[in-house]
Amino acid sequence: MNPTNNEPAIKRGWLRAILILLPFIIFTGIFQLIGTFVLALASNKDLLEMLQNQADNSTSSFLVIQFFGTIGTLLLIWLFTRFIDRKKMIDLGLSFQKRAKDIIYGLLAGFIMMGAGSLILYFSGNLTFNSITFNLIGLAQSVVLFILVSINEEVFVRGYLLRNFMDSMNKYIALISSSLIFMALHLMNPNVSLVGITNIFLAGLLLGIGYIFTKNLWFPLALHFSWNFFQGPIFGFEVSGTSSSSLISQSIHGNEILTGGQFGLEGSIIATVLCSLGIVLFWMVYKKQNVLSTAN
Repeated sequence: MNPTNNEPAIKRGWLRAILILLPFIIFTGIFQLIGTFVLALASNKDLLEMLQNQADNSTSSFLVIQFFGTIGTLLLIWLFTRFIDRKKMIDLGLSFQKRAKDIIYGLLAGFIMMGAGSLILYFSGNLTFNSITFNLIGLAQSVVLFILVSINEEVFVRGYLLRNFMDSMNKYIALISSSLIFMALHLMNPNVSLVGITNIFLAGLLLGIGYIFTKNLWFPLALHFSWNFFQGPIFGFEVSGTSSSSLISQSIHGNEILTGGQFGLEGSIIATVLCSLGIVLFWMVYKKQNVLSTAN
């Protein structure tokens, strides 16, 4: 029997997931380079100098570079989805129908975990709140920046990789596999630590736990955005080793294992505990929802 047009060009989902990894690095890098070139032209700066000093870039500069990088990621995923998977992009889990609750779950979870972690550090004497500076333009730029970050990473890791892994293997093994790749993508982040990279893996499990039951991206999209936004632009921590302007100016003291150091709160054992609790909680929530929907 000849394959139908809806059958994937490559049958094995795990192979489709593996094959996109190198093109992802290339596409994202090229489009980020284009973004840096645009910035260099707009600011009349030397391109090589900007590439060498990316750590000194402002939020607006990161926003432009991330915008181009996200365009590259989405273009690549569209090409793979259309011609390799032979599906539509929306099939990756972008349907908004009946997903308002998932968005609320995600936004609240990120806020509660970052807020709880900050309060624990504050009351233990490891965090001092220095001042509050409200910068509407800066916060608006941060909102857009971290929306783009969440779209870029969630559509790729959960929407494409995890979904294709699930076509080939047990959903929990697929979740672990995609989380390991998610962790690997952050290995070159500034100020990375063993605790931090372990927490990135746990965050991958947390972000994917709803997807393995719903195959929908709105919970991880909302949680990823909320986690980053409240960690950095609101509470003033670094986000995966990268600093940004923030509403609250603060300083941390004490052992980096507890505070996260320059990697941010997600580099602390507090985040380890919070992520672990979140994984268990949302596994129970989505497992129960799945049982109820199956019964109906």
